[in-house]
Amino acid sequence: MAKLHTSEITLKVGLDENRVPETLTWSAQDGGVDNEEAKAMLLSVWDSKHQESLKIDLWTKDMPVDEMKVFFHQTLVSMSDTFYKATQDEKMTATMKDFCDYFAEKLELKK
Repeated sequence: MAKLHTSEITLKVGLDENRVPETLTWSAQDGGVDNEEAKAMLLSVWDSKHQESLKIDLWTKDMPVDEMKVFFHQTLVSMSDTFYKATQDEKMTATMKDFCDYFAEKLELKK
């Protein structure tokens, strides 16, 4: 039997006195990331036992709204790419991409 390799991703959240995120950093040694700063994060995990998605959404208090809009758009695009990789469902992926274009247009993200 092959030796099992594990990989660790670490998230650190610095909170103010009201427990509002002030800093976010992350590390992923296998990816060459060490204590990198971030302004926002969205984490979803699938709970197979309960058949539900669990999530953590955090952003620092100094995350600009215009950057949050771009972050959401890029996340939606990435999710549609991941959906295709996982399902090979071309029709729904195209629908998701259409929504991403609509989202960007309504937020005036594309110049």
